[in-house]
Amino acid sequence: MTLTAIEKADILVEALPYIEKFYGKIVVIKYGGHAMVNCALKQAVMKDIVLMKYVGMHPVLVHGGGPDITGMLQKLGKKTDFVGGLRVTDRETMEIVEMVLVGKVNKQIVGLINQTGGHAVGLCGKDANLFEAAKKMPEVKTPDGGWEKVDIGFVGEVARVNPGIVRNVIKEGYIPVIAPTAVGPGGESYNINADYVAGRLAAALQAEKLVLLTDVEGVMRRPNDTDSRISRIRVGEVDGLIKSGVITGGMIPKIEACLDALRGGVNRAHILDGRVPHAILLEVFTDEGIGTMVLP
Repeated sequence: MTLTAIEKADILVEALPYIEKFYGKIVVIKYGGHAMVNCALKQAVMKDIVLMKYVGMHPVLVHGGGPDITGMLQKLGKKTDFVGGLRVTDRETMEIVEMVLVGKVNKQIVGLINQTGGHAVGLCGKDANLFEAAKKMPEVKTPDGGWEKVDIGFVGEVARVNPGIVRNVIKEGYIPVIAPTAVGPGGESYNINADYVAGRLAAALQAEKLVLLTDVEGVMRRPNDTDSRISRIRVGEVDGLIKSGVITGGMIPKIEACLDALRGGVNRAHILDGRVPHAILLEVFTDEGIGTMVLP
């Protein structure tokens, strides 16, 4: 369908109050899933981010790289296992993760943003000690219905955020692009789930919004039933949804990231379907939001 000039003008007018509302505000975006591997979606995300910057917002991009990491591990003959949505990471795997995330994926994203008309700077959690890491021990359900912590190797959680370097990059007019690796107290490298990194960083920056791109339409009350999407979730509802099995697997880190952000002062957190072109713009600049919004 071809839009008329008037319809195009109406779309711009609809965006105006949102441009005013979010002018000068920080929006932390976690970039991952299918939007990282589909060329058309990649371009759409880069255009969204550059447009946000040009209308006065301050997008901060935290990226994953799961498919690239898995692909490299397969080439090297290493098996990949997951526990609670987190990759089991031995020392050799950690070296590969860091090489792929920091050396390859981060620089590819920086290049794409620059080619689209933006000005991006690549960082990782080690730069200026942006993230201080601690070992993460996820809880898993036991056969008797209880819960126990499991050691999954060099997988970390964010113990502390030192956001000064990110603020300086924003102040100089650049778009920060951040890979989720960090150093532990003993100098060891840790892989940190990008959702958790985005949530903690959003809180530390006092961002207006946290946006998580994923490969589903949001949180579903019934798996694979798009009609059961939950459009809004309050913080107090989350524990019940996890225990009942509504929120499970890879959705758990995303919801926990939203909770970290909201408890740290972020106003809204959104889980969006990154397979939808320009999902970020649809959420930020239009009256009809998409995905699942998590509220304080």
